[in-house]
Amino acid sequence: MRSVRDLYIENYQYHLPETRIAKYPLEQRDISKLLVYRNGEISDDKFYNIGNYLTGFNTLVFNNTRVIHARLLFAKPTGARIEVFCLEPTKPADYALSLSSTGETEWKCLVGNLKKWKKGSLNMEIEVNGTKLMIVAEKRDVTDGSAVIGFRWDAESITFGEILEASGHIPVPPYLNRNDEPIDIIRYQTVYSTLNGSVAAPTAGLHFTPGMIEKLRRSGFKMADITLHVSAGTFRPVKSDTIGGHTMHSEHFIVSRETIESLYNNGIIAVGTTSVRTIESIYWLGVKLLTNKFPDPDSLIIRQWDPYHLKGTISIKESLDTILNYMEKNSLSDLEAITGIIIVPGYDFRFIKGVITNYHMPGSTLLLLVAALIGNRWRDVYRYALDNDFRFLSYGDSSLLIP
Repeated sequence: MRSVRDLYIENYQYHLPETRIAKYPLEQRDISKLLVYRNGEISDDKFYNIGNYLTGFNTLVFNNTRVIHARLLFAKPTGARIEVFCLEPTKPADYALSLSSTGETEWKCLVGNLKKWKKGSLNMEIEVNGTKLMIVAEKRDVTDGSAVIGFRWDAESITFGEILEASGHIPVPPYLNRNDEPIDIIRYQTVYSTLNGSVAAPTAGLHFTPGMIEKLRRSGFKMADITLHVSAGTFRPVKSDTIGGHTMHSEHFIVSRETIESLYNNGIIAVGTTSVRTIESIYWLGVKLLTNKFPDPDSLIIRQWDPYHLKGTISIKESLDTILNYMEKNSLSDLEAITGIIIVPGYDFRFIKGVITNYHMPGSTLLLLVAALIGNRWRDVYRYALDNDFRFLSYGDSSLLIP
C-alpha cells in the first residue's frame, strides 16, 4: 500500500484563469455565492442562506485571530525602500506579550530589498495617538531568506501593536498583485476577530456578518472559538513532485476549555481550513499526552506526519479526557500548542463533519485538505465553481463541503 507521502501533486492541479481571482471584496460580505456539496449533490445559493444547509449539525468553530498590520516600509537616506514583513515574535516569543511590548521587541521577518540594506539601522519617524516617535530597526541575523530584526522606539508609553496599527500595512495575499488599500483594513478581517497575531486572514470567515452570526445563534447553533495565528507559510507553494517532499509550516494556536468540551458533540462544522487543522490537532495532542510522546510535556507540538504513524485507535473521548485532565492538573483555562499537521487524502477525520471554505490555489496543501474531506469529488466542485462564475481565493466566494 502506497504511503500518503507518495501522493503526486500533479493530481491536484487545475487551470485557474487570472480573471477568476477576486482582487477585491464584494460590497457586502454575505452576498457572496455559496456552493453546497452535501450527500454527493452540488447546488448553489447566496452565503446569507447557509443556515438552510446546516441541518443535523450543532456547532460552528471559528478562528478568531486578527490580522496585524505586519508590513513596515522604511526608506534609506539613499532613497532605497526596504520592506520589513513581521512574521512571528522571537523576543518575547509570545504574540500578546510582544505586541504589548514598550520600548523594544524582536521579530522574525521577511525583508524586501535586503541587498540594499548592507549595514546600519533603519529609521522611520511616525505618529501614534498624537505622539511623534522614531522607530529603529536593527538587523541581527539572516538565515534562509528571513531575518531576525530588533525594533526599538523612544516612547515608552506606546506598544509595538500600536506602532504596527498606526504605521504598518495590511499584508494582502501576494496573488492579488496589488498594494494594500484602505478597504483592506476592514474587509481583510473577520467581523469576529479579537486576538492579534495573524499575517493572513482566515478567509472563510470573511463572508459572515454580525447579523448572520446572531441569526445562526438564535436558530440553536453553538459558536465555538479557536485562535490559530495564520503564518505566511499558508502561501508557500508545494514545489516537490510528491507531498512527502514538502515541509509544512507550523503555527501557534490557543483553544479554551469550553471549546474542547464542545468537541464531545458529533455535529461540528469548521469555518475555514485553519479551524480544521486546529480542531483535528487536538485529537493528536490527546493521543501524544496519553502515550507519553512529548519529550517535554510543557512543549505541546503536533508535527507534520504525526497523524499518519501515531496510534489512531484511541477514542475521541479518551483523547479529550486526557487533555482536560492535563489542563486541570496544570491549572490551565486555555490550551496552547503548535501544529504543523498536514491533512491530505488518506487522513481520517476525528471531529470535523464539514467545512466552510473558499477556493484554493491549484496544487496547494489547502486543496489537498479539501480532497481529504470529499475525495475526488473536489474536481466536480471546482469544475462547477469555474463553470458558474464563482470568484476564487481570499476575496472569492464560498463553499460548504459535507461528505
